[in-house]
Amino acid sequence: MESLTRVTGIAAPMLSANIDTDQIIPTRFLRRLSEEGLGEGLFAEWRVQADGMPDPTFVLNRAPWNEATILVAGPNFGCGSSREAAPRAMRQHGFRAVVASSFGDIFFSNCFRCGLLPVRLPAEIVDSIGARLQSGAIEQLHIDLNEERLQIVGSDESHSFNTPPRLRQMLLLGLDEIEQTLLHQTAISAFRERDRSRRPWVYRSPDASHESAS
Repeated sequence: MESLTRVTGIAAPMLSANIDTDQIIPTRFLRRLSEEGLGEGLFAEWRVQADGMPDPTFVLNRAPWNEATILVAGPNFGCGSSREAAPRAMRQHGFRAVVASSFGDIFFSNCFRCGLLPVRLPAEIVDSIGARLQSGAIEQLHIDLNEERLQIVGSDESHSFNTPPRLRQMLLLGLDEIEQTLLHQTAISAFRERDRSRRPWVYRSPDASHESAS
């Protein structure tokens, strides 16, 4: 799993509400045998015209937002079906963080597992940042996961945010659930030894139990 501590980069505004996972990565891109190339399908219905050419009016096709590593989104971003491919497509496209006032619950959790940081801020703050991005008044954001703080680059304005401790630790260390569990291998082994002495019958093989009974 990919780790993330902080990201500084161009932020793109996409402030429509209820952008769902089917819009983030259309279903037709999920029929492949591997997840390679998911980034090509990101927002494909909006990013690409019927003739296969990029839509010049779409935000991610316009400079400087075509080089964005942070997305500032509208409320309830990532709602809809629980497809892990949605945050994976965003990560493959180059995004490292997405800022919104609210997220689809499963999308929010999946982001941490895909190397993408979801940042929840109050709606009025997200709207203000988004409006200034659209006007060109600001361009870059700096997000620090250790400090749980988002800063407007070039100003003193910053905002704190909260992330679930376990998911934050996963992303900071680049560990999935299994790897996180293995960090506690010493405690797990000690528990098994204590439990073995209290309940030895649980650890006997079926053959051993049969032999002792006969």
